Amino acid sequence: MNGNGRDAGGPSAIERHEDHHITRGMGDRKQVEETADRIRDELMLTLAELDRRRERALDVRYHARQHRTELMTAGAALLTVVGLGVGYAIYRARHRDEILRRKRRKALTRAWEHPDRLASTAEQRPLGAELGRKLVLIFASALATAVARNAVVTLVPARRAPASAQGADKNS
Repeated sequence: MNGNGRDAGGPSAIERHEDHHITRGMGDRKQVEETADRIRDELMLTLAELDRRRERALDVRYHARQHRTELMTAGAALLTVVGLGVGYAIYRARHRDEILRRKRRKALTRAWEHPDRLASTAEQRPLGAELGRKLVLIFASALATAVARNAVVTLVPARRAPASAQGADKNS
C-alpha cells in the first residue's frame, strides 16, 4: 500500500466498479444516475412512512381504539368519584341539622369547661412557643419580600431619566 490507501499495482476504484456484477457494463454516468435513483426512491419511501406515522400520531380514533381499556377505566373512575361526591353532598344536606346540633353540643361543652376561651378552640400556647412562631413568620415574610423585590428588579428594566433632566443634574 502506498500513502493514499491504494495498492501500487492494484486496480483503481473505477476499474473495481466496472468489474462488479451489478455495475458491469455501465459507465460512470449510468452508475451515478442509478445510485441517485435508488437513493431518491429510498427517500420517498422514508417520507411516505413518516407521513403515515404523522397521520397515525394525530388520529384520535386510532388512539381511542388502541387504548380502549385504559379510557374505559379512567371514565369509570371519574364516574365513581363524581358519584361519591354527589352522594356525600346529598348525605350532608340530609344530615345537616344533626351535624349542626353535634357542633353546638361540642361548643357548649367547650364553653362550660373553659369559659375564658369561648371563641377559640386552640389551647393557650406557652410564651416561648408563641414568640418563636411569630419570629419565624416575620423572617418568612421578610424573606418573601426580598425575593419578590429582587425578582421585580431583574425583570423590570430601570427607568431612564429624560435627557433634559440628565443635563440639569450635570450642571448643578
